[in-house]
Amino acid sequence: MSNTASPAASAVVANRGAITACVILAVIMQALDTTIANVALPYIQGSVAASADQINWVLTSYIVAAAIMTPPSGFLAAKFGRKRVLLGAITGFVAASILCGLAQSLPQIVGFRLMQGLFGAALVPLSQGIMLDIYSVEERGSAMALFGVSVMVGPVLGPVIGGWLTDNISWRWVFYINVPIGALAFFGITAFVTETKIDAQAKLDWFGFGMLSIAIASLQLFLDRGQQLDWFSSSEIIVEALVCASAFYLLLVHTFTTEKSFINPRLFLDQNFAVSMLFIFVIGVTYLASLALMTPYLQSLMGYPVITAGIVMGPRGLGTMACMFLVGRLVGKVDTRILLFLGFSITAWAMYDMMGWTPDVSQWTIIYVGFIQGAGLGFLFVPLTTIAFATLPAHMRGDGTGLYNLSRNIGSSVGIAVVSALLVENVQRNHADMASYITPFNPMLHTKAAAGLDPMTATGAASLDNLITLQSTIIAYMDDFKLLMIMSLVVMPLILVLRKPARPPVVDHSAAME
Repeated sequence: MSNTASPAASAVVANRGAITACVILAVIMQALDTTIANVALPYIQGSVAASADQINWVLTSYIVAAAIMTPPSGFLAAKFGRKRVLLGAITGFVAASILCGLAQSLPQIVGFRLMQGLFGAALVPLSQGIMLDIYSVEERGSAMALFGVSVMVGPVLGPVIGGWLTDNISWRWVFYINVPIGALAFFGITAFVTETKIDAQAKLDWFGFGMLSIAIASLQLFLDRGQQLDWFSSSEIIVEALVCASAFYLLLVHTFTTEKSFINPRLFLDQNFAVSMLFIFVIGVTYLASLALMTPYLQSLMGYPVITAGIVMGPRGLGTMACMFLVGRLVGKVDTRILLFLGFSITAWAMYDMMGWTPDVSQWTIIYVGFIQGAGLGFLFVPLTTIAFATLPAHMRGDGTGLYNLSRNIGSSVGIAVVSALLVENVQRNHADMASYITPFNPMLHTKAAAGLDPMTATGAASLDNLITLQSTIIAYMDDFKLLMIMSLVVMPLILVLRKPARPPVVDHSAAME
């Protein structure tokens, strides 16, 4: 959550350009890490001997840690000083990045990615708070547009830079690249940013924060490990499910019985905010889960070199950036609900098109469908933030921003875990279904025997098994894209529940990007 007290907002701040450049560097560094590791995943998988579903822990561990630590960032800044916390976050993030690059096993890299997420969570909201403080009210629109572009530069450049580094140097450099960026941001903030006043009376609901953290962490473990351990046939999965349910129950009881809890239950009395929480969860699922699916699809199924995979995935971010600029001008002139309808429709169409993909799909198709999917996200981010906070009382917006972004992060981590588990499970199920037709009595196989697919020979049986595995995998990807399309369509009727504000709201659109 942003610390938006702005004592200097009305006056021109010394070294404002330098401060802006430094905090934007910190933001780009954090945003870059949400996508830069995607194209390197197959290489990391080979280096640490991980399975297809296990390697996605590299993505989900980072997102979960960031989700847990984003809400208390405002408390930490108030208690210890915003500059001090920001410098500590940059130092910890860079140190964790170095450790990720040095990791030799899956547990090591997942643990260091968790550390990266814990420190990185504060970078965006605290940097945003600094930007709000150094620009006047009249200048904040332009400042937040610049801030929004810096947030979106990461997802655009991440796959391209990650692909180039992996192809030309090593996958470890997708983490080492944070060292020079972090060093520049650290020394610049040290030199130019002034410290905020410390509030010794600032308090955090530690019990509520602890229960929420335990619930999120155990849910993620449950989803990540479930497929590998055959779900409830494993005692570990049962324990994780019980811990998640218990922590969530205690959080609910605490929330409704404590005077000032970590989660403000009155937020959900606002109809627009409550519906928007569900929307941003689904957006988190559909966008990052589809990115996690695309990397192995391009590299493993289609045989793309890592740099090519990064280049064809880059236009997603370009589509988002282009439409965010367009939609920023439309908000207030066009009914926000119409913009949301367009955004979900575009997203659903992109997933529908991806359902028909095979490894023969052209690069041009991947690029333009990716651009369209990114455009759908651009149509959703700003309008959804506008309507989410339009009817929320001003004194509740700080709590609402933290919870809103928490929902998006949880959606991203849960989405990646679910589609990865379904992919593995559906490949196995599809393989078993198709293999059941491979018998000596199937007349279709007699015509294939001459092509080296005779199941009665070792070579033919192996060739048939490879072919069946390929087809099973293609169908499994289609099923995952279908699920993401259905999710986008199912929530669309809830747009009708949203209330149009009585007057155009003055809302900080950049809250969607925290």
